[in-house]
Amino acid sequence: MLRGILFDLDNTLLDFMRFKYASVDAAVAAMRDCGMPMSHDEAMKRIYEIYDRVGIENQEIFDLFLKENYRTVEYKWLASAVVAYRRARSGTLAPYPHVRSTLTELLRRGLRLAVISDAPRMGAWLRLAQLDLHHIFDPVVTFEDTGHRKPSPVPFERALEILGMKPREVLMVGDWPERDMVGAKKLGILTVFARYGDTKNTIESGADYDIDDISDLLNVLDQLEIDADQTSLFDS
Repeated sequence: MLRGILFDLDNTLLDFMRFKYASVDAAVAAMRDCGMPMSHDEAMKRIYEIYDRVGIENQEIFDLFLKENYRTVEYKWLASAVVAYRRARSGTLAPYPHVRSTLTELLRRGLRLAVISDAPRMGAWLRLAQLDLHHIFDPVVTFEDTGHRKPSPVPFERALEILGMKPREVLMVGDWPERDMVGAKKLGILTVFARYGDTKNTIESGADYDIDDISDLLNVLDQLEIDADQTSLFDS
């Protein structure tokens, strides 16, 4: 019997790449307004090149950008970038359509909901809190909680341990086949590919189910229940 659902966070519950781009775009515009001579397009290109090296969650991205390109940090530029980034983040960070209604229905059905994310612990909690979703998920397992990133089975094992559930009692929903689907399948967890959040033009997800909207998850649960009932009748 299904008792819980594990969710990836970024690009599964919220459009991470949209808010990240909008926030960096605002930061670059703010630095240019303060006198930074580099063109907007070139600055965006160089910042994302740094992200490729140090990780998209790096919290010192603008310090690194300024040091690499100007050999020093102009704090007027840095401060304006940080403030603009935070303002844009607050204005663009939002859940995907139907996330709130779907999560509400899942809770109504008595399911426990958890998050497994490779994001830093504080970053994950800040995003959940800003979206007012932080009270819905327990546990929230991040990289810092295990020292392992998906597709390692360790984060999944930690979530199952806290939930007190077995792999066959949960689903994993995520947008990254090579991490979310592969990691969950190592433990025998059924998988659901969040195609609506895919940024890699995935053709074959390798998941047990693909969904184009998070609300489609409810149809998956209904089908699982039908399949379980038919199996029970056959066994009897």
